[in-house]
Formats: sequence, structure tokens, C-alpha cells
Amino acid sequence: MVGESWRAVLRQQRAIAVIRAGSLAVGDRMAQAVAAGGMGLIEVTWNSDRAPDLVARLRETLPHCWVGAGTLLSLQDLQTAIAAGAQFCFTPHVALDLLSYASDRGVPLVPGALSPTEIVTAWQAGAPSVKVFPAQSLGGPSYIRALGGPLGQIALIPTGGVTLENAPQFIAAGAIAVGLAGELFPSAALQTENWEAIAAQAQKLRQLLQPWQEAATSFLA
Repeated sequence: MVGESWRAVLRQQRAIAVIRAGSLAVGDRMAQAVAAGGMGLIEVTWNSDRAPDLVARLRETLPHCWVGAGTLLSLQDLQTAIAAGAQFCFTPHVALDLLSYASDRGVPLVPGALSPTEIVTAWQAGAPSVKVFPAQSLGGPSYIRALGGPLGQIALIPTGGVTLENAPQFIAAGAIAVGLAGELFPSAALQTENWEAIAAQAQKLRQLLQPWQEAATSFLA
């Protein structure tokens, strides 16, 4: 049921805002901005400043969003993320022990993979979805479409090179959702603390993906 609920959330949202912040305060403002723009899936990368504290804070201040952790490299990272309140987790690699640990605790863990072999290995190990990274380097939407032939039953989340312009193309090619980092947070907007501009980016993305967004049918705990 965890996998089904997670995929329902992905089909509802279609996009994940990936936050990589040099300070807790900036990370908080980044999250608040994309949430104001209508995004409901927020991933805090583990190489952000005080990532566990940021996850815990966002769980309190954004109860209507799903807050997760990404760039988790070890079991200790995963344990700390779940203890901080992460509702979903991402790793850049396929680690069977991390998948097992997260599954036992009812937390969706999305491993990163690139080749068909890696993707199938992750799926067969119980991954509720698989991150394809770096998606754009392998051909972008055309690579996702090619994977969909033999692997159409696997929920794929491309990241790396996803933009507002090509995000709809990735979904149309068969991706269940996309992950965006720098595209949502232009450096100029961050430097000037123009949170309204970031909220506008998030709102624009939501509008572009609206044709594929499904009604909410289930929620994460």
C-alpha cells in the first residue's frame, strides 16, 4: 500500500521541488516559496545546511505538503532522515539495504538508476518508483520514452536537466513525475531573495503540468 499511495501522490503532483541550500534560513524560504506557488512535494538534499533540522521545520510549517530527504548515501543518513520526519527519501544509487530499511518503516524510498539493468534491479527490490539521473544527458524525454517500451510498468522520475520547458515532455513521454532543482530557484532570485519570483516559477510549472495532474485519492502518513 505504501507504494500505491506514493504513486498516487506523484500522479497528483507530477513535480518535486529539490532544495539544496547553504543555510537553514534560506532553505526554509525556498520551501515556503515553492509551496506558495502550489507545489506539494519538497525534497531537502542531505548536503544542505542542517538538513535534518530543515526537514523537521518544514513538517511543522507546511503540513499540507509532503516533505522528504534526498542525496542519502548511507543507512545512517536514512535513519536520521526518517527520525527527522521525512515522508519520502531519495538516494542517488541503488542500495538494497536502504530499500529494505525504508520499506520496513513504511517510508517510500526512491533509488537513483540510469541503465535498464539498474532500474529493473531497483524495481524488483521493492522500490515504489525509480529516479532516472541524469535524465537529460541520456537523451531527455526520448530516453524515458524508449525505456517505456520494455519497462512501462515501472514508475520513473527523471531528474537532472529537467526544466519548465521540457517537464511536460518528460511526463508525456511516460514519466510519473519530474524533479527540479536549479530551474525552480534561479541564482539571481536567490541572491536578491526574490521569493515572489520563485513562487511564480513554481506556479508556472504547476500550470504546465496541470493536464496530467490527477485528483488526490490517497495521502502519505
